[in-house]
Amino acid sequence: MDVKELVEKLNLTVLCSDELGRKVTGCYCGDLLSWVMSRAKEGDAWLTVMGNINSIGVAVLADVACIVLTENAALDDDALMRAKQNDVIVLRTDKNSYEIAAAISRLI
Repeated sequence: MDVKELVEKLNLTVLCSDELGRKVTGCYCGDLLSWVMSRAKEGDAWLTVMGNINSIGVAVLADVACIVLTENAALDDDALMRAKQNDVIVLRTDKNSYEIAAAISRLI
């Protein structure tokens, strides 16, 4: 499944992206950035409430497919700018991480 399908099937809001064709092969939930950096896998949809510039750096290092900000978490302006510069897909949902992780699990 690609990010575009994820957005359509889960009714996610796209905050930053030029291209939604990136493949989603898994899911990782976490807000402790150093923990995510060492454990998230390439192709994961990363579910978090952390919408700051450091999250974008972690997404790049971990090579996740996208960031999904859960519970309507905000993406700050610096993070949005950095996400655009690094082609990081950032999505948002009002659902919590458990709800979205379970839905992703059913889809992939």
